[in-house]
Amino acid sequence: MDKIYVNGMDFYGYHGVFAEENKLGQRFFVDVVMEVNTREAGITDDLNKTVNYGEVYKITKNIMEGQAVNLVESLAERISHAVLLSFPMVHAVVVKVVKPNPPIQGHYESVAVEIRRER
Repeated sequence: MDKIYVNGMDFYGYHGVFAEENKLGQRFFVDVVMEVNTREAGITDDLNKTVNYGEVYKITKNIMEGQAVNLVESLAERISHAVLLSFPMVHAVVVKVVKPNPPIQGHYESVAVEIRRER
C-alpha cells in the first residue's frame, strides 16, 4: 500500500494531566501517515483522487489547538478517527503525537505516542 506522510506539524496546546499544562500550554509535534492507493491520482494528476494534505493539517490543527484533553493518547485517537472519517480512500492511518517538554523529572528528548488505526 502506498503511503502519504504529513510530518513535523507543530502546534501549541493546553493538554496534560497537570494544572500548569492546562494553564501555560506547551508545544506538540504530530506526524500523520496514511495508507492509500495513490495510483489513480498519480495517473490522472487529480487532487480529488488522493488525500488533500492541507485538509489533514487543518483537521490536526483543530484537534491539537482545540479542546484540552489529559492524554496524548486521546489526541492521537481523535486525529486518527477524524482522518479516517474525512478520507474514505485511507485504508489505515498512523498518528504520532510528540510532547517534547512534559513536566516530569529526568533527562530525555521527548515522550510520544504512536497509534495505527485501520478500517
